[in-house]
Amino acid sequence: MCKDTIFTLKKFDRICQISLNKAHFLYNCAAIIFGEKMTLIYIHGFGGNGEGKKAQLFREYAQQNNYHFIAPSLSYVPTLAIKTLEELTESYRTLGEEVVYVGSSLGGFYATYLADKYATKAALINPAVQAYETLSKVITQGKNYFDGSYFEWNSGHIKMLENYHVDNIDTANFFLLVQTADEVLDYTFAVTKFKGSKQLIEQGGDHSFIGIERHFDAISTFLEISKGV
Repeated sequence: MCKDTIFTLKKFDRICQISLNKAHFLYNCAAIIFGEKMTLIYIHGFGGNGEGKKAQLFREYAQQNNYHFIAPSLSYVPTLAIKTLEELTESYRTLGEEVVYVGSSLGGFYATYLADKYATKAALINPAVQAYETLSKVITQGKNYFDGSYFEWNSGHIKMLENYHVDNIDTANFFLLVQTADEVLDYTFAVTKFKGSKQLIEQGGDHSFIGIERHFDAISTFLEISKGV
């Protein structure tokens, strides 16, 4: 390759880098002037995926209201799931976006850890506040609800969950939504843990939280999601 070609490529690379820096600068300026950009990450439960019913309902709502939304399909291995969520969060934050969470069941346990770590808000739907104890009852295998397959679930995974338990929380950052007829979890554990947080306790229902879409506006208001951004 001749010297002129090498010089041209280096110059082109420098121009691209300058353009990228300007793009990031303008993006961040716009966020300051017009209101901070925000991304909602939905975190599914044990054996779930980003194509589940609640994820789909939230996705449709986000599209209708024109705000950023992502529902990743996470590994059943806790450490890998948290690593994925941390990388997503930090990538969006690097772009100048605030990240908030909605977590269901085990996803609520993860969302509690992440909201505490990043000092941001989370809405928790029938959360597994003691996931390491609840899921110790299903040791040997878990079911993937996307395709009906099974995966190994062992004591090593339980120990991973223990690493993400949070004792002292900023109650102002959490909105708890539970239904009293949850057949999987004792809803009173969550009510006690998030005493002082905004709470919505509905009689009846089940672990999936029947009719959660009725509360999407309240969730968006609490998370301070700007519609139409």
